[in-house]
Amino acid sequence: MSAILETSELPAVFDGVKLAAVAAVLYVIVRCLNLKSPTAPPELIYQDSALAHFLLKSCPLLTKEYIPPLIWGKSGHIQTALYGKMGRVRSPHPYGLRKYLTMPDGATATFDLFEPRSEHCTGEDVTMVICPGIANHSEKQYIRTFVDYAQKNGYRCAVLNHLGALPNIELTSPRMFTYGCTWEFGAMVNYIKKTYPQTQLVVVGFSLGGNIVCKYLGESQANQERVLCCVSVCQGYSALRAQETFMQWDHCRRFYNFLMADNMKKIILSHR
Repeated sequence: MSAILETSELPAVFDGVKLAAVAAVLYVIVRCLNLKSPTAPPELIYQDSALAHFLLKSCPLLTKEYIPPLIWGKSGHIQTALYGKMGRVRSPHPYGLRKYLTMPDGATATFDLFEPRSEHCTGEDVTMVICPGIANHSEKQYIRTFVDYAQKNGYRCAVLNHLGALPNIELTSPRMFTYGCTWEFGAMVNYIKKTYPQTQLVVVGFSLGGNIVCKYLGESQANQERVLCCVSVCQGYSALRAQETFMQWDHCRRFYNFLMADNMKKIILSHR
């Protein structure tokens, strides 16, 4: 009789375990996807100037609340993974010409040049000189998407390919890109200035590229000639503090450190 009573209680216990497991999984999903985090307009930090007011008036999106995609849109990790590996459903493929520049030390710098597909709204000749993120180049999906949009709005685009990042371009000197070297970007900008003497420049840098373009503009007053503005996207301002941050496990930061280090190792080993 006691054996029968024990077996009759097992299904209830088992159902409780399953229920607890499902609850635990749901809790992890809610936490990982940040489903309970509220949405809000971005925090803007700017100087009270005529230019700032003009930008805010011209870009009302800056003051609107960000509404992310449903379910997975509040997780920066998932957004990074999905867009980094898959891109958009239909990523554009803008057509450009690859240019080769020989550097003083024998290195071969390359960049891709994309002509505008419409007239600029001002009627002026404007070129975006673009520096991608770490280990990136013009064939990355976020760069292709950005260039396609810029071309449609009347901008010529010149995109630097970081030295050593393209798998089909061999190194011709014993070095690759570094965190602060502006030589290749400067060579590309000088080429654009000489080839298009009437063009005005919009300087754009993503992540590591943001560091490079800001450093380039600050190195010499001459580097700022014909530059309308500079846009730095997701720039890490201090390499030393960023290094300390990436060694932490909060928000899976150290995981990204492993990924970036592994990517750099692959690039270095591909040129050994």
